[in-house]
Amino acid sequence: MEEVSARRKGIALTDRQRICWLRLIRSDNVGPATFRDLINHFGTAEAALAALPELSSRGGSTRPMRVASVGEAERELDALSRFGGRFVGIGEPEYPPSLRHIDAAPPLLAVKGDATTLTRPAVGIVGSRNASISGAKFAALIAGECGRAGYAIVSGLARGIDTAAHRASLATGTIAAMAGGIDQTYPPENQPLLDAICDGGGVAITEMPFGWEPRARDFPRRNRLIAGVALGLTVIEAASRSGSLITARLAAEFGRLVFAVPGSPLDPRCEGTNGLLKNGAIVTTSAEDILEALAPMSDIDLFSPPTVSEPYGDDDERPIAPPPDDSDRSRLVNALSPTPVEIDDVIRHTGLPASAVYLILLELDLAGRLQRHAGGMVSLIDVG
Repeated sequence: MEEVSARRKGIALTDRQRICWLRLIRSDNVGPATFRDLINHFGTAEAALAALPELSSRGGSTRPMRVASVGEAERELDALSRFGGRFVGIGEPEYPPSLRHIDAAPPLLAVKGDATTLTRPAVGIVGSRNASISGAKFAALIAGECGRAGYAIVSGLARGIDTAAHRASLATGTIAAMAGGIDQTYPPENQPLLDAICDGGGVAITEMPFGWEPRARDFPRRNRLIAGVALGLTVIEAASRSGSLITARLAAEFGRLVFAVPGSPLDPRCEGTNGLLKNGAIVTTSAEDILEALAPMSDIDLFSPPTVSEPYGDDDERPIAPPPDDSDRSRLVNALSPTPVEIDDVIRHTGLPASAVYLILLELDLAGRLQRHAGGMVSLIDVG
């Protein structure tokens, strides 16, 4: 029991580690997957930061790599603090336990509000921005009943279904996943709703930098947060091509339950949800459908060791294997192509040690020559 209790407490980052983590994730070509691999290889973000320029050069970059400075990180931390927010790291106790288990989970989340809401089991609710009266009413009904049953409600702060779900769960705990910086409310008319969430026991989260204005390509990342935080995702009134279907696909990839509310075949807003039902989503006509399906999952201990962590002390050192030679690097690059492949296949094909393969992939990634795909697959961007 003591071991389980210790895991639930998590490992708090020191101020120095938090600065280094922020610098690393804000540096060029460092995404969540690359961040994880760098920490796993070098042991600490500080050691990884020192190695970035050489890694990028070995990967074939023709220009110096931009590494976020201490000053840049300190300014973002200060701006976030003055705004009433803070960063939560993946190994810390307030990081969403379900989210930390997805592939390439964000190492740092900017949060504003009551972050303890993030530690509760959550139900995602998404759907049409142009919701019907009945769709918005049903979203509110589902959110209210699931909230009273002890679940946090996570959604994307969009118009329509998202707004109805957030409003109905203000009293029980709601999570707003944002596509831009924590200070960039979208749509702007939902600023009062976001204020009510953050001031009333709910919380807003994002992985984007402070001040970042959301663009179209940022919304799938927000959808990924919703799918990752939730144990199950409920889709209400989603058109055949909509962000809600992207969220549903991500939820299925993460092993989450996908619930869909059937709608009229004559309503274009229901084409996507009806399609989900044809493909195996759980027919949902009441909150009880969701609560019954999620009950066995809600007791699962999700507080297992984090996927990214650092030693307790900043002075700990670990031996670093020597870098692969040029012939090893050429062999791996020649084995890759624009077609995504599994890393295990790369290891088998090249005959190189796994440690060498992962390091060369890191070099290519930091040089901007590697594309990472779902399921841990990779492909080459620049074969020249």
